[in-house]
Formats: sequence, C-alpha cells, structure tokens
Amino acid sequence: MMCGIAGIYHNEKNYLNEHNYYEEILVKMASEQRHRGPDDSGVYLTEHIGLSHARLSIIDLEKGRQPMTKAAAGKRFTIVYNGELYNTEELRNDLIEKGYSFTTRCDTEVILTGYMVEGPDFVKRLNGIFAFAIADPKEHRLSLFRDRAGVKPLFYTIQNGELLFASELKGILANPQIKPQVDKNGLNEIFSIGPARTPGCGVYRNIKELLPGHFLIADNGNYTDHCYWKLESKPHGDSYEETVEKTSFLVQDSIRRQMISDVPICTFLSGGIDSSLVSAVCANELKKQGKQLTTFSFDFVNNDKYFKANAFQPSLDRPFVDKMVAFLDSDHHYLECDNVTQADRLYDSVLAHDLPAMGDIDSSMLHFCSLVKPYNKVTLTGECADEIFGGYPWFHKEECFRAHTFPWTMDLEARKVVLKDEFVDYLDMDSYVLETYDKSVAETPALPEDSPVEARRREISYLNLRWFMQTLLNRMDRDSMYSGLEARVPFADHRIIEYLWNVPWEMKTKDGVVKSLLRQSSKGLLPDEILFRRKSPYPKTYDTNYEKLLVERMQEMISSSNAPVMQFLDLKKLETFLESPSDYGKPWYGQLMAGPQMLAYLLQVNFWMEHYNVELV
Repeated sequence: MMCGIAGIYHNEKNYLNEHNYYEEILVKMASEQRHRGPDDSGVYLTEHIGLSHARLSIIDLEKGRQPMTKAAAGKRFTIVYNGELYNTEELRNDLIEKGYSFTTRCDTEVILTGYMVEGPDFVKRLNGIFAFAIADPKEHRLSLFRDRAGVKPLFYTIQNGELLFASELKGILANPQIKPQVDKNGLNEIFSIGPARTPGCGVYRNIKELLPGHFLIADNGNYTDHCYWKLESKPHGDSYEETVEKTSFLVQDSIRRQMISDVPICTFLSGGIDSSLVSAVCANELKKQGKQLTTFSFDFVNNDKYFKANAFQPSLDRPFVDKMVAFLDSDHHYLECDNVTQADRLYDSVLAHDLPAMGDIDSSMLHFCSLVKPYNKVTLTGECADEIFGGYPWFHKEECFRAHTFPWTMDLEARKVVLKDEFVDYLDMDSYVLETYDKSVAETPALPEDSPVEARRREISYLNLRWFMQTLLNRMDRDSMYSGLEARVPFADHRIIEYLWNVPWEMKTKDGVVKSLLRQSSKGLLPDEILFRRKSPYPKTYDTNYEKLLVERMQEMISSSNAPVMQFLDLKKLETFLESPSDYGKPWYGQLMAGPQMLAYLLQVNFWMEHYNVELV
C-alpha cells in the first residue's frame, strides 16, 4: 500500500504527559502527506514513541488500516508502512507453517509478524518497495527500514535527542521545532549537484534520508544505522545463453509479481523497449483473465511540429506508441501537456519534492500522473532499465568514460553561467563535486579480476545506480504520489540489480548493440521495430514559445525586489543568458536539461526559497 508515514521518538520524554499536543503534531505530520494516502489515516502514541499514517488502499481495502498493532509472547508491536511487497504469499505461508495466524490479507501484517518472529533481519527476506517503522514500546525501541533500491523515501532528523521521521520532507517540516535551514553544503546540493542529491542527504540542515538497503534502530536513546544489503562483485559464471535465459526470467517474473493489486492496474507506454516490455507482459497476463490492459502515453501539444532530433533524443515517441497500442490491443489514452500548464506545474513539482526538482522534466510528469489518477490507482513503468542494462549515452561515450566527474554533469561552467562570481567562489563548486564524486567511486565494489576498462565500467554503473537512478526514482515517487497514484518499477527488483551487476559488459552490449541483453531476453514478446528501436528518453517540448514563457516569468522574478534567488544570481549574466538562443542538444544535467530547463530550475529554486521560508545559515 502506497502511503505516507511519520513518527517521533524520544527515550526520555513521556509523550503521554502532553497527549493532545503530541497527537496533534502526529496528525499534522500525516495530513501534510495526505496526498500519499487520501483513503484513510491513523495515529499511535505511547510514552516514548508516536506514529502516524496516511493510507492509499491497494490490497485488503477494508482490513489493512494503520498503524497496525499485533501482540505475541506478552509484547505488542506496531507498524506504519509505505510500500508494496511482491512475495507476500510465500512469506505468509512460511509464517503460517510456523504456527502464526493472520487476520488480514495485506502485506503490512506479514511484515509485522515476520519482524516479531525474526527481528530486523526479516527485512532481508522482503522482495518489494518499502519504507516502514516498527515500534516495540516495551523495549523502548523504534526501527526504521528502507528498501534496497531506494524506491520509497524515508527522511529523518535527530535533534536534542529526539528522532523525527517521515516519508517526505514536509512531514518533518510540519513539526514546529524544525526550521527549514540550509547551509553551505545544502546550497552546493542545489547549485552544484542538483537536481540530484548526495545519497543520504536531505539538503535541509540536519535532515538525512535513510540510505537504500539500510535500517536505523533507536534503542534506549542510542541510534545505530545498519546496512542489510549492498552490491557484491563476483565473477559471472553463466554462459551467454544462460544469461539471456535468466535475465528473461527475472524481468518477466518481476513484472508479473508487481501486477498484484485489488484495484485495476495500468502501464505507462512510451514506445521504447522498457515500457513496451512491461506493457506486453502485463497485457498477456490480463488477456488470460479476459481483461484488457489500460495504457497511457505522454507528449506535448504540437510536439510533432516543433520536434528537433538530436543525439540525446533521436525520434518522436508517437509513431512507436501507435504500433505498440495496435500490438497490445490496449485501452490507450494519449495525454498531452501545454506550455502554460507545464510552466504552472513547476511550482507543484517543488511542493511534491519540498525541494527544487528536474524543472519541466518533473512538472510534466507530475501533470501526466494527475491525469492518470482518475482512471487508475496503480501503474507499472519502465523506469530504471537504462541504469541497470547500460542504456545511457555516458556508458558508451569515450569522453564520459575518461572524465573524472559525474558523466551526466560533465561541465560545471553551464551551472555557473548565471551565478555571481563571489557565490561560485564561496561554494567552491568544483571541489564539492569532486569530493562527492571521489567518495562515491571509492565505494564501488571492486573485483580483482576486472581489467582496468571493466573496472571503470563498474564505477560508471555504480554511479548510475547510486545517483542517477535515485534521482529518477525520487521523481517518479513524488510526482505520482502527489496525486495519490502508485507507480511501480519492475526493473528495480533487487534480484535483477544483483544479477546484472556482475554480467560482463560484452554480454550487456553484445555486438555493440546498446542494451543488447535486454533486447535478446525479450525476443518474441515485442515487434522487432520496437525491440531494436534506438533509445529516446522521456519527451520534452521543443516549442520555443515555452522558452519565451519561461523568459517572461524570469523577467517578472528579476523585477521583484524580494526574489530570494537573486542574491545568488549575476543580473548582467542572467540578462545575457535570457537573450541567447538555447542549444537544446547540450544538457547541463542528464540528457534533457538544457537552456530552458535551467530557467525552469531557477524558477523552482526561487519558489522553493519563498514558499518554505528557507533560512540560510
């Protein structure tokens, strides 16, 4: 169940002495995240622990209320949970064999029971996307858990001995004792690293995000962070044929598992191999049940008129979507976004993230998700395949291979072009990025047998999984959940990530074909023209009228005497930038964020600082 969770913990406070006050805080923390769970809500409060929950009902709509409490051996445990478990039945059956009973069909009770039986290590048996907290009030213990790939978010802060946590930053900021402060590191996250974030960093001062594959235990005033899963490098023993076969099984098994739902599912369909494969497997499974798959594609008004092919975006999606719709016989909906909507929703995107995001790459996705929600509560997407199978250009370009920096942000000058010189000097942007990059590369699990070339490929793969994939997962979670839509990502199944991590590059790109392994493992499921289509990323508008609209909004911002972002911007540099023609083929972040997206990002930074009353420290 996709939800919003939040809570508080203090070993020395007695929350029950001010029951109404702390219950009010918990209610507020949940209500701030109500978009994540508009169907139900609940609060739990003991001496030292408080939990709150906002629920989006997907499984066991009637009985899966939270916080959920269960008793055993004289102890009571309570859980708040955000996520979806894809091996619920296997785990439930195993626990039943051990003598445990269940009163619901939902995965929440399975996780809670498993924890009661095995303790924190039960998390290692979960296949799914999740963030959850379990209270053991008798032992004064609270445990926080996050899934292996980091699909579901979980932020926390420890201040004056008190732990506060929430699915989204706004849940923590709802607490009156937390101020939205940003220091030098936070500014570097925004201007030097953004829209990515350093793993574990919440940008706001003293706020962290629990790392993927980790759990945090608060126990009698002590806070300990534990890693329960990480990638391991080892020799790949399977033949090419075995690798293709196993990849095919893992991908299709993950998609089928993620179809579980008590409400109808749909898929996002771009006409690329990733979303087409997910849609094909779903369509085939539904046909066996006499049902038709609903699919959605996204584009921009008049994009066929304004589109300009470039190295990053070689073709329009629409012709390929049409072919897949005919192939799948799906109930398809073509969704479009116009310029004004895309610009207006830049601000909603900030509200969804509580931070500046990916400009209109984010705002358009958020808008499309809002259009899908009236039809479906659950969707499956093709996200994460490029990070895992090596689909991005920077896996293949020599200059990215040799660069001593993040390959999706190779030129920091593009970020400095409108900033004040003294602000650039204060941030020391190059050093911040280099230090962050070096730290991440050093974490790459090495394999002594790797050649220098293969070792470098492993580094690039690790950076993609740790950084770029996380940025896109954040985008998908916040943009979908802003409208109460649950977006699932079958390619982020930890079994796929683990297996593909050790598959040699020559197998992943056999005969020099990008994502060859995924294509070969999908043969027979898709038409060849889709199967071997050249990668084209998420669409963006090429309508210059959109850029003119952004320029107008930037000029309005400049004319405002109290626009907070202007303290960082050089007015002359900015005016020159606004008058210069944009090169849509030279991104400053990823594949899509070029000149117009820089303007969109700055508008987001300004709105963020204004709306959240960001205090610089």
